[in-house]
Amino acid sequence: MRTEDLIHFCAPARLVMGCGTRAQLPALVQRLGWRCGVLVTDRFFTQNTPWVREYVEAARVRQIDVIVFNGGEPDPSTVLCDEATASVRQKAEGRVIDHVIALGGGSNIDLAKALCLTLPGGQPIKDFVGDIGGVQPLPLVAMPTTAGTGSEATPGAILIDPENATKIAVMDNALRPQIALVDPEFTYSCPPRVTADAGIDAFTHAIESFLTLDSALYDRQGHADPGYSGRSALTMLFARESMRLCARWMVPVYQDGSLKEGRAAMAYASLYAALSYGSAGLNAVHGLAYAIAAQTHKSHGSTNAVMLPYVLDEIAAVRPHEFVELADVLGLGAMTAAEASRAVPLRVREWVGQLGIATDLKAFGIAEAALETMVKDGLAVVRLAKAFPVADVPAAYRRIVLKAFAGRLSGDA
Repeated sequence: MRTEDLIHFCAPARLVMGCGTRAQLPALVQRLGWRCGVLVTDRFFTQNTPWVREYVEAARVRQIDVIVFNGGEPDPSTVLCDEATASVRQKAEGRVIDHVIALGGGSNIDLAKALCLTLPGGQPIKDFVGDIGGVQPLPLVAMPTTAGTGSEATPGAILIDPENATKIAVMDNALRPQIALVDPEFTYSCPPRVTADAGIDAFTHAIESFLTLDSALYDRQGHADPGYSGRSALTMLFARESMRLCARWMVPVYQDGSLKEGRAAMAYASLYAALSYGSAGLNAVHGLAYAIAAQTHKSHGSTNAVMLPYVLDEIAAVRPHEFVELADVLGLGAMTAAEASRAVPLRVREWVGQLGIATDLKAFGIAEAALETMVKDGLAVVRLAKAFPVADVPAAYRRIVLKAFAGRLSGDA
């Protein structure tokens, strides 16, 4: 317990977890009184798995109408959302849509969250950027098929705005799914690259939120219902369990996707990480990863991964007690704070390499001339920069980027 915590914790109204639990959904939807829903997914799942067909048939038996939208895409855009809104409303033919179901990775879940806002009235999604204006979105069921993003427990949707090629956020606690259904069997067929990127994303969410700004110091800007509000004993509890599972299973599941126990462990680790960062928030890793993505257009998991060891190296000095704990959670054993501050970033960089991801910015494809732009772009993500618990954030970001380019950690010989 930490008596200084100012906890504002939000989670899905219902968590349904376990292998095969997808079969429970039609009965649950019926019990909640929902009668007409939209299932948001993509063509891979309609063409290559039985999951969509099985749900539609089981729902029909219970007199639940399902409109399938399978036009989901990686990094969905505002244009896609508006086109999907018009298409689904046309298919509804006057029926009242009363819920949305998302099946897929973070991109499909983000699109579904946006549709929860746009489907009732047909407005463009840009109307809801910054503040959803007290609108009550449709209830959402999120069924993740990857073990990493944690979108099934978070308050926001990230979309690409094609007009300026930037990412925009639609955020409100009302967008957190009413039901998060985590069935590890959905992840069994994930290819190694997706498994690795998702796994390191989950681990980053856990460790970054474990070390982020305290809830008592977090700037909530006077918001009565903030989406993020800093770390607390409660968020750290979930982060610890997520990191423990990642330390045991993240690399082995990448190396052998048939490990069912490991698949289940990583599905749970992803959710636990989301329950941590979904209230605590994140900081420098994600802020700088967004800057890398703007230059390389590489996956979110890998852009997080290449920065993570160097951010840990920077933050160790202000989180000595946590690093002692991290050393134990990550399997390094009992260490002093000084030993842990060197060993933890080294271990994390080792894992990044084992996941087939470049371990420095130069190998990742970033030119030296672009480093200052990276620092500037990272600092421009103000919410994340303000949550980095160091005295001089701009100077810290610059040190992180330079060390990441050189591939140099304090623990290197």
